[in-house]
Amino acid sequence: MPTIPQSNQKAAPASQATAVVIVPPGNPVEIRQSNAITTARYDMTALEMDIIFALLSRLNKDDKPGTMYRLRVQELEQLTGREWNYHRLGPAVEALVGRCYHIEDGNSWLKVTMLASAEYIKGHGVIELEISEKLRPYLIDLKNNFTSYRLQSVLSLTSKYAKRVYELASQWKDIGATKTYSLDEFKYMLSLKDPTGKEPEQYVQISNLKKFVLDIAVEQINEHTDLTISYKLNKVGRSFQSVCFYVVRQQPQQLPIPFELSDEDARKQTARKNLEDLGIKDPALVKHILTTETVLVELFAFMYKYKTGKIKATSNAGGLFLKMCGLAGKRTIT
Repeated sequence: MPTIPQSNQKAAPASQATAVVIVPPGNPVEIRQSNAITTARYDMTALEMDIIFALLSRLNKDDKPGTMYRLRVQELEQLTGREWNYHRLGPAVEALVGRCYHIEDGNSWLKVTMLASAEYIKGHGVIELEISEKLRPYLIDLKNNFTSYRLQSVLSLTSKYAKRVYELASQWKDIGATKTYSLDEFKYMLSLKDPTGKEPEQYVQISNLKKFVLDIAVEQINEHTDLTISYKLNKVGRSFQSVCFYVVRQQPQQLPIPFELSDEDARKQTARKNLEDLGIKDPALVKHILTTETVLVELFAFMYKYKTGKIKATSNAGGLFLKMCGLAGKRTIT
């Protein structure tokens, strides 16, 4: 563990067994968190979220209870390209102690704060944070059902809604499309709607939800991160009821570029990639699948079940998909 300069250390009470962790600059930085955290309901400002993301990148499976994590303001400025001063950070750090996650996990729910303590050390440009012990199982030494995403990507986003959508998209990046979220479910996660109905719902008009949440998220994520996304709003009758996001990984060697395809083109691009992964290359079959809405929906449903292990196909997943949607053995589609 790196030695902390004496001038930057604070003496802890003798009864307080703590360790301060600093990660050397230049290390590849990836964040991992339980899927339950990814889909948890919480409300934070973009600045508060950036502090939490930087904290999450410091966690290690060997960390002991009571570990204190030290973030340097100068390093945060270098990561984000934005100025972080005390007048902004002080209130943000103070507010974080009271911020709660509402986590749905199986047959139970948990309401818990991220931080057990938070302190801004004046004159040193340092923040010291301690995570709540109840949250440790969702953050430390994860082996299954977790979301991974890049620290630099999520810090480059300025919209708090873009940060949340990026987390959700990252959870499903290996599948190509997220689950379909009801608009109520989506709004609950982003704290745009109160499940108890005590607080007024935000962005009730779908045009406002698109303008201030969805479109901003798509624009920022496609320009600044390792993912390319689009979304589709689904109607029941005359009203929109649900939303699904389509996710494509950008090649690591490529610089992020603005996403200029229409939503429908993006959806079909994802579908085409899924067909390639399944080994379905016959031009007539590919064209039929891409232009038949019912089969297209079946494709995304199949890929979700296949990649999450709900469908077993060890040798010929493509053949199984074609059989399930009634296209097995067909080479000429009219």
